[in-house]
Amino acid sequence: MQKPIQSTIIIVDDDAQVLRSLCFLLETEGYYVLTFGSAVELLNRPHLPENACLVVDYRMPVMNGLDLLTHVRAKFPYVPALLITGHPDATIEPRAADLGIKVVHKPHLDDGLLQAIRDTLAGSVG
Repeated sequence: MQKPIQSTIIIVDDDAQVLRSLCFLLETEGYYVLTFGSAVELLNRPHLPENACLVVDYRMPVMNGLDLLTHVRAKFPYVPALLITGHPDATIEPRAADLGIKVVHKPHLDDGLLQAIRDTLAGSVG
């Protein structure tokens, strides 16, 4: 029996502590994790793994998470994504929904984020 391909979770957040925490959480769940401290770092990648899910913070310097995801979708349309935010406002959810992206609210990321990632990788979000 062939082992299933391990999913890669790509986290983009300018907070190093959040990156470390989410990386630890997701690695303990069996995911391979790539982290980026800025939108620019991610956009400079020539390619992204096909069996991946992006987890992008909304509030970052230079470019917010929704703007980043708009650029990512143009370059890598096959990569599903989630948006995380600790600063919800009325405009975020409708913009995310237009992109087919689920929003997960901080600071309660553990179970909610894990389930959202599972759903997104299974294709049930969007």
